Amino acid sequence: MNFTVIQPSIFRYCDKLVKLPDATSHLPVNANPAESLRCSHLDMENTLMRWDYPHPFTLPATPQADDIDGLNHTNNAVYVQWCEKIGWAHSESLGLSLTDYQRLDRAMAIRRGEYDYLLPAALGDELTLATWLLASDGKLTMERRFQLIRNRDNATLMRGRWDLVCIELSSGRVRRMPVEFCQVYLAALVDPGPAGSSGDCGEHASGVSA
Repeated sequence: MNFTVIQPSIFRYCDKLVKLPDATSHLPVNANPAESLRCSHLDMENTLMRWDYPHPFTLPATPQADDIDGLNHTNNAVYVQWCEKIGWAHSESLGLSLTDYQRLDRAMAIRRGEYDYLLPAALGDELTLATWLLASDGKLTMERRFQLIRNRDNATLMRGRWDLVCIELSSGRVRRMPVEFCQVYLAALVDPGPAGSSGDCGEHASGVSA
């Protein structure tokens, strides 16, 4: 089974993370290619957007000329790139970066990705992309969701979902989440439920083999 670990090597961050009173987080980035994710702080109007879940982590996005395909709308592959970028930005804002993954020899890798392309985005459209950690078994797996909204009319253009699994970077084999992952990621779940506790998480939990 093949897994994907996306490296955020093209990230260039702005000066600070902005947390709004409603716990919506914004970390604008000036991302490549084509400067698609613009470096500008979103305002309180985002709190009025029709998000699928509460407390989204969001980034602004505007399709550039290089993002437009032969059908004169944003190429679907661009949305996938944006999801990769916001996934890493969210993880880093929570306190787990690629450096931490390498130090722990663990990573949350994409086991399956699904994208529903609902409406097209045109050149220059002002968009907002959101992500959430939605579910986890507290041991091996985690689910991340995405939603892309067009600012001017609150229309949802894309929804996405990743099924993630914890792997050992050095071998590529599935391994249980380390305590650090549980402490950070499970606490960020939209509705943690029973899996929100990290009491039995980590490689040294009873009944769990490395």
